[in-house]
Amino acid sequence: MYHYVRHGSEDSNLVEEMNTENKRRARKLVVLFIVAVVLNYVWESAQAPLYAGLKSYNIVVFWHCLVASLGDGLMVMLIFAAGWIALHRWNWFEHPGRVEYLIMLSAGLALAVSVEWIGVHITRRWEYTESMPILPGIDLGIVPIAQMLVLPPLIFRIVTVGEKLAK
Repeated sequence: MYHYVRHGSEDSNLVEEMNTENKRRARKLVVLFIVAVVLNYVWESAQAPLYAGLKSYNIVVFWHCLVASLGDGLMVMLIFAAGWIALHRWNWFEHPGRVEYLIMLSAGLALAVSVEWIGVHITRRWEYTESMPILPGIDLGIVPIAQMLVLPPLIFRIVTVGEKLAK
């Protein structure tokens, strides 16, 4: 059992500041996830015709793209976590330099290749049309891999700028 002893208003203020900071961080993570899902939904919708059975937009394509974009949002959260763990800074993506971009790109590449490999070669949950440009040697689509290289830096930037504009 833990017992906390208050040492006057200084401790109370510190706890209040920590709670405020934790709430701000939680809001930022929620915004990060929402922005990631929205931008990835747009990408998923645009690339849908490159997948078998998703040529014309309908309710099936809508749900396919929505579910995929939710997974993409989780991948962006994993990229965020990778940066936080590697750099020991919660706000590592706010002013990215070479190292931060390297983390975004390497984590994005590893996640994209893993998900595509599993989906195409192991579980066979999806397959490409002939229109999908393919990476030779690993037979994976270039467009979905590019998605996790292009969008995460853009998403992190939008969240950072949006927070500054909201202040």
